[in-house]
Amino acid sequence: MTAVFGVDIGGSGIKGAPVDLARGALVEERHKVLTPQPSAPEAVVAAVCEVVRHFDHRGPVGLTFPGVVVDGRTRTAANVDKGWIGLDAAGLFREALGMPATVLNDADAAGLAELTHGAGRGEPGVVLVLTFGTGIGSALFVDGTLVPNTELGHLELRGKDAERRASSAAKERHGLDWEQWAGRVDDYLDLVERLFSPHLIVIGGGVSRKHEKFLPLLRDREARVVPAELRNDAGIVGAAMAAARAEG
Repeated sequence: MTAVFGVDIGGSGIKGAPVDLARGALVEERHKVLTPQPSAPEAVVAAVCEVVRHFDHRGPVGLTFPGVVVDGRTRTAANVDKGWIGLDAAGLFREALGMPATVLNDADAAGLAELTHGAGRGEPGVVLVLTFGTGIGSALFVDGTLVPNTELGHLELRGKDAERRASSAAKERHGLDWEQWAGRVDDYLDLVERLFSPHLIVIGGGVSRKHEKFLPLLRDREARVVPAELRNDAGIVGAAMAAARAEG
């Protein structure tokens, strides 16, 4: 089929690249722009168009979104402008790009990539993929099947949204060293482990590039905790996978 393009929309950056679906890898080095501030729909759509046109791509485009996405509509917007709530985002991108567009939750996209090509490949049972960045994204799988839009970063932890305490952005915001931050991540992992009893937890997001700095500091637990293999490219790969599936 025509080359499939993946775009990962985050609270701080928007990055994309064409994807080799057979290998689960980027065909070219990704292109990144800063997420517009404020991140209103029109501004983000323009930034996405810039990323896609950088490659002169023509064909299906998959896009991640940091919030709940149902049938292409964005229902929540925790780390982007509230103007996204209730929008037909897939239709908006389809019209702006002039190409088929598929939109899904950002962590769900990363999870699909990790379970197909990365650290969760072939894993049975309950697998939880967590992305630590501006917030905390989550993708929950049962025997390889995705339970979409779990958004477990918004669970309450010590009276706040968990991502306010334990995201990588919270680490920077509070000036935490790796050991201090690992303690907060442990508290969060305790919570999700009590709720879902996963046998594998995959840690992704931008901070996964530095996994050797914090994973060894985490407490032993029932679940195995491993770094994402696709690192911060997982969202782009998963977005392209979703677009390919939508095209049949």
